[in-house]
Amino acid sequence: MAEEQTETVAIPAARSLGLFGAVNARDLGGYRTAEGLVLRAGVALRSDGLNRLTDEDLGRLTGLGLRRIVDLRSPDEVREAGADRIADGMALHRLPVFASDFDIFAMLREALADRDPGRQRALLGGGRADAMMTGLYRWFVTDRIARERFADVLRLLADPDGAPLLFHCSAGKDRTGWTAAVLLTALGVDRETVVTDYLLTNERSAAVVESVMEGFRAGGLMHEPELLLPVFRAERRYLEAAFAEVETGWPDFGAFWTDGLGLDEAVLTGLRANLLAP
Repeated sequence: MAEEQTETVAIPAARSLGLFGAVNARDLGGYRTAEGLVLRAGVALRSDGLNRLTDEDLGRLTGLGLRRIVDLRSPDEVREAGADRIADGMALHRLPVFASDFDIFAMLREALADRDPGRQRALLGGGRADAMMTGLYRWFVTDRIARERFADVLRLLADPDGAPLLFHCSAGKDRTGWTAAVLLTALGVDRETVVTDYLLTNERSAAVVESVMEGFRAGGLMHEPELLLPVFRAERRYLEAAFAEVETGWPDFGAFWTDGLGLDEAVLTGLRANLLAP
């Protein structure tokens, strides 16, 4: 099991999958491990929701030979936004990760349902939205069922017939971001590169976030839509909170892998075989 590395390697430009209906869909291929191996292109993909994919988007995914799609959204999210669009030959695995104490989806619904600026500020302002996001990332690590779901994604990626695989949530930011962070860390990618990949969501989703916020303002749903920025943006401190929780609960990342996630050396061997190349 690779521990956190201090040396920062050159980071290639993240490969966007070029999907019209999922702007945050990208390839983890190209990142380098401490051993000098490189993640292969087209085998481990991360994304926002696939419910808005166009026919052309499906053609692109089919062209990649995509075998499996993992949907980390809650049942409520799927009902409200719609199920993934998938092509023949793609297996869909639903592994919902959600918590009543940190239900960002419910918080957004509540904020938009009540158009009173004072009550929206009371719900989201004063660091409350930020604190909920930080708490969510810590929950990713402390909750047993959440850990099991993230581990299931890694098992699927390690299966001999598992890749190419795409995993996603709604925005491709939080649950997807933590899954990618654990995967990259386990393979020996240094922490700064892991964080940089996580923060790329802000670049990929900037136009969408700006459009949504302007829509909320223009439609009279929110007087201060910027109150939602802590929810819409990926922040380094969120990911650092999750890693800090790992360090609090386990002696090192290797112990978290085995005791926290319930994974063994065989899964790591499968991941390396499926995803890494010289």
